[in-house]
Amino acid sequence: MLKGLLTVGGWTMLSRILGLVRDQLLAAMMGAGPMQDAYQVACRLPNMFRRLFGEGAFNAAFVPLFTATLTTGGEEEARKLAREVFGVLLTWLIGLCVLGEIFMPGVLRVIAPGFAEDGNRHALAVTLSRITFPYLVLICAAALVSGVLNGLHHFGMAAAAYLAFNVVGITAILFATPYMTSVAHAAAWGVTLSGVVQLGLLMWAVRRAGFPLSPLPPRLTPEVRMVIRRMVPGLIGSGVTQINLTIDTIIATLLPAGSVSLMYFADRLNQLPLGVLGAAAGTTLLPVLTRHLAAEDHEAAHAAQNRAMDYVLLLTLPAMAGLLALAGPIMTFLFAHGSFTVEDALLSAQSLRAYAIGLPAFVLIKVLSPAFFARGDTVTPVRVGFLVLLVNLILNLLLMKPLAHVGPPLASSLAALLNTTILSLLLIRRDALRPDAALAGRVALMAISSVIMALGLYGLNAMLPAPPTSGRTLWLAMLLAIEVPAGSVVYLLLLHAFGVLDLANALEGAKRRLNRRRG
Repeated sequence: MLKGLLTVGGWTMLSRILGLVRDQLLAAMMGAGPMQDAYQVACRLPNMFRRLFGEGAFNAAFVPLFTATLTTGGEEEARKLAREVFGVLLTWLIGLCVLGEIFMPGVLRVIAPGFAEDGNRHALAVTLSRITFPYLVLICAAALVSGVLNGLHHFGMAAAAYLAFNVVGITAILFATPYMTSVAHAAAWGVTLSGVVQLGLLMWAVRRAGFPLSPLPPRLTPEVRMVIRRMVPGLIGSGVTQINLTIDTIIATLLPAGSVSLMYFADRLNQLPLGVLGAAAGTTLLPVLTRHLAAEDHEAAHAAQNRAMDYVLLLTLPAMAGLLALAGPIMTFLFAHGSFTVEDALLSAQSLRAYAIGLPAFVLIKVLSPAFFARGDTVTPVRVGFLVLLVNLILNLLLMKPLAHVGPPLASSLAALLNTTILSLLLIRRDALRPDAALAGRVALMAISSVIMALGLYGLNAMLPAPPTSGRTLWLAMLLAIEVPAGSVVYLLLLHAFGVLDLANALEGAKRRLNRRRG
C-alpha cells in the first residue's frame, strides 16, 4: 500500500507542480479580475466532475466490484464488466454534455448568479464554459480506464496520465493565445484538448497491460445497475469537499469582482498536499481494504486503515502549519507577477490560511471514505454529506459579508472538520475503525512538532524586514529556500526527539534500497 501511495503521490506531486506553473501563467496574463473570474467558473463544472469521478464516487463504486470480479471470475468477466459500464457511462455523459451545451446560460445563472449583473462577464463565462464542458466526457471516461488500471495494480500510468492536463494547458496558453480572442479562450481550449490526450494515453496503457477496453452497447445489466446504485449516492458522500468548493464559488460570484480568482489561487496551493496525499491514499487504500475484507481478514483491514491515517497526517500536519506561517511569502513569490499584484497575492494568502485550517480534515475524508465503500456502504456518507452541505451553506451565508473572500474558504474548512468527526465516530461505532493508542500518541506528537515548527517560522518572518520593491522575487526565493528546508529539518528532528521517527534507521533503510537498485 505504501509503495502504491508513493507512486500515485509522486506522479500527483509532479502534476501539481506543473499546475502551479500553469496557474502562474494564468495569474500573470489575466490578473485577478472579470476575465479570470469567467475562466475559473468555466472550469469549475468539468473540474468538479473530474474530481468526483477521478477521485470519488465512480472509483468508490466501480473499483471494489471490478477487483472482486477479477479475483473471483477472472479477467474475461472483469473485462466484460468494464466494457458494459464503459458503454453506459459514455452514453449518459454524451447526453449530459449535449444538454449542458444547449442550456449553458441557465447553468451559469445557477453556479455563478453574481455574473448576471455583469452582462459581459456572464457572456464570456458562457462561451468559455461551452468550450470546456466536453472535458467532462473525456475525463470521466478516463476515470473508468484509470479504475481498471488501479484494479490491476498498475498505479503509475493511471496517475501519470493526468500530467497531460497541465502540460497541454501550459502549451495552449503559451502558443495558442496569439491565434485566439484572448488568453482565456486559449486556456479553455487547452482544457478540452488535454482530456483527449489523457484518455488516449490511458487507453494505450490499458491495452499495453493486456487488458484492452472498448465500450459495449449500453445495457443495464445487474452488474451495471449495482455500480450505478453505489455511485449515485456516493456522488454526494465522497464528493462533499468538491460540492462545498462549488458552493464557495457560487457565493464568491456574489462578492466583489476578483474574489473568485483570489479563492481559486489559494485553493490551488491547498490542493497541492490535498491532491498528493489525500487522493493518493484514497486511491491505493480502497483496493487494499476490499481485498482484506473479501478474505475476511478484519485485523489486516484495521491495520491498513491506521497506517494510511498515520502516513497522511505525518505530512499533512506540517503542511498545514507551513501554509499558515508562510502563506504571504509563498503567494507573493508564486503569483505576484504581471497583472497579478502584490496586494492580490496577500489577499489570496488570507484565503489560503482559511483553507489550510481544514487541510488535515480534507485529507482524512479521503482516507475514511474507503472504509465505507469497501464494505459496500455508500448510503451513510450521503447522509453525512447532506448534513455537511447544509452546514457549509449556512456558514457561507453567515461569513461572506464580514469576511469577504476569507468567508467561503473558512466555511469549507469548518464543514470538513465536522465531516471528518462524524465519519470517524460512525466507523468507530461500527467497529470499522480502531485508532489504537499508539496512533493517537503519534498524531499528538506530530501536531506538537508542527506547531513548534510553525511558531519558529512565523517568528523568523516577523523579525525580517519587508521584501524590497526591486528584486522582490529573488529576495522571496532566497527566503523560502532557507525557511522551507529549515522548517522541514526542525520538524524531522522533533519527531526523532519524540520517538515518532528513527532517523538513523530511516537513512540506513534508504541506503540499502539505493544500493539494491544500483546492484
